[in-house]
Amino acid sequence: MSYTLERLRQGGVPPLLKGITDKAGWEAKRTDIRRRWHEAIGGIPPSVPVRYEVLAEEEEERHTRLHLRYETVYGDVVTAYLLMPKASPGLAGGKLPAVVALHQTDREGKAEIAKRTGRPNLRYGLELADRGYVVLAPDTITAGERIYEGAGAFQTAPFYERYPEWSAVGKMIADHRQGVDLLVSLDRVDAARIGAIGHSLGGYNAIFLAGADERIRAVVSSCGFATFTGDSNPGRWGRRDWFSHIPAISDALERGEVPFEWHEIAALAAPTPLFNWSGQSDSIFPHWQAIVQAMGDLHGLYDWLGAADRMLSLDGTSPHDFPLPVRAAAYAFLDMWLKGTGEAGKTEIQ
Repeated sequence: MSYTLERLRQGGVPPLLKGITDKAGWEAKRTDIRRRWHEAIGGIPPSVPVRYEVLAEEEEERHTRLHLRYETVYGDVVTAYLLMPKASPGLAGGKLPAVVALHQTDREGKAEIAKRTGRPNLRYGLELADRGYVVLAPDTITAGERIYEGAGAFQTAPFYERYPEWSAVGKMIADHRQGVDLLVSLDRVDAARIGAIGHSLGGYNAIFLAGADERIRAVVSSCGFATFTGDSNPGRWGRRDWFSHIPAISDALERGEVPFEWHEIAALAAPTPLFNWSGQSDSIFPHWQAIVQAMGDLHGLYDWLGAADRMLSLDGTSPHDFPLPVRAAAYAFLDMWLKGTGEAGKTEIQ
């Protein structure tokens, strides 16, 4: 079902479990949410076989950074950094947990989160590598080494010229699933312990990836969750003169509707462990009251599924950022669900 903007304005975030009395009812609703989601984003094509090439290799103090590119759907390639810890106790069989680290809206793309040149609060890819995770930090389309020739960063017009019936969101999910395929293929990675983390653009992409790929066993989103409810600019998700996420959203908005509420999309991943961080001083997503309401309703679903401890949503007074105390809590959350070695209380950032 779709929602009118007037209904969201008057009634707030629609309850996930309204009218649901048993697990079969929830699975039927989740199937309907997934159908509406895939219709909006233009679907997610199957992955292609894993093929990649290493372009360069650099040594850091505690990890090795590989510059590589790997094949993705429809003949495209993704550029990325793969960070391999030099020394780590690993898990059973000597394998390591891994994360797909997704960057925010920054033209530098992967470098911002995986190199020491990145902003201090956003080097989470590098920090996780130094904590013993294998980290894949890809460029999303329109950023880093994937800026279309003749276009600026985050200009999606060339993409839509080639794929008018698809969406940038569908493309990003397909590319990131291909990244999970790559991680699974590596001998040093424990395929049962792969997570996703991101800030802003990377935050909601991490949530989207978790909902599309059951191999993601824990997800962290920093300032990447918002709602249509309470948003004075819902058109941010549709057609724009720069990064157009989902063109179908604009068509729905012209009818005064939206095809889903965003916590429904996050619910596709439930009960995958989820850590969410939002700031009340976030100038990009300032409607924090509705965000808190949606997170509370989503936690109600986790609780109903018998997995209340798998979700942690923090709401603070910070701006659109990923401050150190929150990153420490996020890393402890990942340690708890991906390492399972009693390190959940270890919060120092090395």
